[in-house]
Amino acid sequence: MDMKAYLEERRGLVNRTLEGIIPQGRGPAFRVVEAMHYSLFAGGKRLRPILCLAGAEAVGGDLSEALPVACALEMIHTYSLIHDDLPAMDDDDLRRGHPTCHNQFDEATAILAGDGLLTEAFRVIADAAIHFIGKEAVLLETLQLIAAAAGYQGMVGGQMLDLLAEGRQVDRKELETIHRLKTGALLTASVRSGALMGGGTRQEITLLTGYGEKFGLAFQITDDILDVEGDSTEMGKAAGADAKRQKATYPGLLGTNQAKAWARQLVESALADLKPLGERAAPLEELARYLLVRRH
Repeated sequence: MDMKAYLEERRGLVNRTLEGIIPQGRGPAFRVVEAMHYSLFAGGKRLRPILCLAGAEAVGGDLSEALPVACALEMIHTYSLIHDDLPAMDDDDLRRGHPTCHNQFDEATAILAGDGLLTEAFRVIADAAIHFIGKEAVLLETLQLIAAAAGYQGMVGGQMLDLLAEGRQVDRKELETIHRLKTGALLTASVRSGALMGGGTRQEITLLTGYGEKFGLAFQITDDILDVEGDSTEMGKAAGADAKRQKATYPGLLGTNQAKAWARQLVESALADLKPLGERAAPLEELARYLLVRRH
């Protein structure tokens, strides 16, 4: 398949829909909406919504029904980046090649922009439950799934563990727990929610969940490797930040070569999960392979 064309088409679909959800600043809350829009459209691969849509495709689902959930996932991801960049967290100046939200606006506005995106994400999913008659139960399940993946049982909990691990030695089990929660939980939820919205069977949903878990961990490992080997200009953020902050990473624990080998093994296992789904899972296959060659 022409993966470049596929990704461009899917990004365009997501971006057009997001523009309708978060228009450029207007009304009494102009400044916070402007900050929300700024961060949401400051670049980005739209990986989580694309995974959601590809998950729906893999089970023969209707993309229009998965699209609100896909956009909600991107809003949650963007909120997490805004808060992650704050001085109290990672204190980053650049995100996706642009000034971080708190540098472009101010800290208070950045906090509120993140809060606004997170809250709006759940409103969008609830709104879909009102408009897609007959999908109420599956949207409720999806809402529960994403809330758990984004909250203390997932991303928020993982971020806390990541902060607590700074400056000390962790073992492989603890490191995997941090990564599976901090990054993997929302990526797994992206694929699984797409399968749910696409009307997948329980067997299909189980296969795609397994794929998502391996994809999520491989993504974080390759992200850690990029921080060691990547180019700051290409990545749109400073390289070497993990070592500077004494973060717990796979290259730091295992060495770069062993971390790369583990990422390859995870990708191969993720591809094996997709085999029973046939050609409909081709986009997910290409996305997994992309992890091993990505430069940003």
